[in-house]
Amino acid sequence: MSARVGVDVEWKDSDTNSLPSFHQTDDLPYVHKVGKPPKQDLLKEIKTGLKETFLSDDPLKPFKGQSKKRKLVLGFQTLFPILEWGRDYSFSKFKGDLIAGCTIASLCIPQDIGYAKLANLDAQYGLYSSFVPPLIYAFMGSSRDIAIGPVAVVSLLLGTMLREELDPIKQKHDYERLAFTATFFAGVTQFILGFFRLGFLIDFLSHAAIVGFMAGAAVTIALQQLKGLFGIKDFTKKTDIISVMRSVVQSAHHGWNWQTILIGVSFLIFLLVAKFIGKKNKKLFWVPAIAPLISVIISTFSVFITRADKEGVQIVRHIEQGINPSSAHEIFFNGPFLAKGFKIGVIAGLIALTEAVAIGRTFASMKDYQIDGNKEMVALGTMNIVGSLTSCYVATGSFSRSAVNYMAGCNTAVSNIVMSIIVLLTLYIITPLFKYTPNAILASIIISAVVGLIDLDAAILLWKIDKFDFVACMGAFFGVIFASVEIGLLIAVAISFGKILLQVTRPRTAVLGKIPRTSVYRNIEQYLGATRIPGVLIIRVDSAIYFSNSNYIKERILRWLRDEEESFKDQPKVQYLIVDMSPVTDIDTSGIHALEELYSGLQKKDVQLILTNPGQTVLDKLHAANFVDLIGDDKIFLSVADAVLTFAPKMEQA
Repeated sequence: MSARVGVDVEWKDSDTNSLPSFHQTDDLPYVHKVGKPPKQDLLKEIKTGLKETFLSDDPLKPFKGQSKKRKLVLGFQTLFPILEWGRDYSFSKFKGDLIAGCTIASLCIPQDIGYAKLANLDAQYGLYSSFVPPLIYAFMGSSRDIAIGPVAVVSLLLGTMLREELDPIKQKHDYERLAFTATFFAGVTQFILGFFRLGFLIDFLSHAAIVGFMAGAAVTIALQQLKGLFGIKDFTKKTDIISVMRSVVQSAHHGWNWQTILIGVSFLIFLLVAKFIGKKNKKLFWVPAIAPLISVIISTFSVFITRADKEGVQIVRHIEQGINPSSAHEIFFNGPFLAKGFKIGVIAGLIALTEAVAIGRTFASMKDYQIDGNKEMVALGTMNIVGSLTSCYVATGSFSRSAVNYMAGCNTAVSNIVMSIIVLLTLYIITPLFKYTPNAILASIIISAVVGLIDLDAAILLWKIDKFDFVACMGAFFGVIFASVEIGLLIAVAISFGKILLQVTRPRTAVLGKIPRTSVYRNIEQYLGATRIPGVLIIRVDSAIYFSNSNYIKERILRWLRDEEESFKDQPKVQYLIVDMSPVTDIDTSGIHALEELYSGLQKKDVQLILTNPGQTVLDKLHAANFVDLIGDDKIFLSVADAVLTFAPKMEQA
């Protein structure tokens, strides 16, 4: 050997668990020996694990070292953020919130009427849901920009699932009761997730699946609006594209109304042009915001003066006037509909939660402030629980309204309070004026609103970055439009979990080579200049080693060894197999058993197993299982370079 490797160890103290230190004599390159790490306290490990799982943002930090009175104040401010930012509220901020609130109110009023119909509920329930929930959120929510109210996707989901249980016309009262019950349990679900800090569970629905689900829901919603757009009376109750298109075509000869089509298509073009103008020129954000209200006013007036309703144009006819009535006595707290309401509520609540948190985080990042996801869940849950008691159905953050709120210059959640007051005035004063509003204009408003849910750029980006993500996106999309919203959602969740399972059970491994003139070892497929070490095979495992992947990792390493021997027969036989464990964050008993089997298999081939850079958790478990004693502590190194320096020093110094 052209160089000697010193392994003389000088211990700092008599503690055998201490890490070793080294001293160096003349011209001897030394390799740092990996000693047994200090023993960790089990209770401390459990405490740290629980803290990182449920209290990763350290929410109790502001309370430390504070007096009881101050802790009480901080507690109220945590529960009601308005008590914190309200102290610095000024008239200049109110001006921005007033303009933003009026702007989103002009957008939400016609949308709410349409979304209520999407949920198969009377129009006033959409307005109710933009009065009480935004008020609750304004006091408890942490987002400054999110605008609360009914949204298209949740309305469709709720309407579809409720209609499977009850007929919204023949069993109208029970249908409404089941809607309130589902809303109650949606709120309970959201509150529990936030209170027990389980918000990380919604992250299991991948971005790709959400993009596909939202796009599919948008197409389904738009297809459902063909009934109102064409004035069709006999329309299918199914939501899949084949059933809807068959229903549209079959009614073409006797079910279409040309006056309705003229109204619907004309205003749809107007709304889409207004949306295009607002998108091209951000200063004209108010154009698409007030376009729906203008459309409702003009179309309602036109139908009234021409009495087009007598020519077959379907109109809203009646919206209940007045403030939200109590619905606490309407909720099913027992009986057969309790379980059904619970199931529908949990699903609707999770979808609403996912949408709201995503919207809140998006606008928070744009304005460079933080929102607490768990606080948001508590706020959303509370507002839906209160909403269910006041004749509201599931409300959440609306992307279109939140975007308008943001561009209108909102400063705080007071814009939601302004919107609620305007909706209240509408319920008390203006609702009779909507009597002659044509259903076609509501269909046009909904179609123009859901167009923004189809994110083609995101789908293209998914294709470019990750083909599996694109498949997940398309699976959710086609599941919604060809089956149903529930099936699409099920596919989205299944694909998201499938991707996680695939990544866990089939982790990546790589053969490493030496970057010339360095002591760095990298993937030979990524760095084409990296050179193999004759007689040494270096494998990196890019995952924790658990029961779910331990056999695969063992077999994959042995396959790498076979491939190496077959591909390089003219080179020295592999004598050392170095496993780089830098990315291995954890290992369980199955993983250690797989390493033992790997070691036994290599021994039969006269190949030495060497481990490099195992983390503290991994090394602790290897020592506890006596695996280190099995292979020898001289076979564990701090780095790949140290291992090669020990067993192939000529190549390391090359």
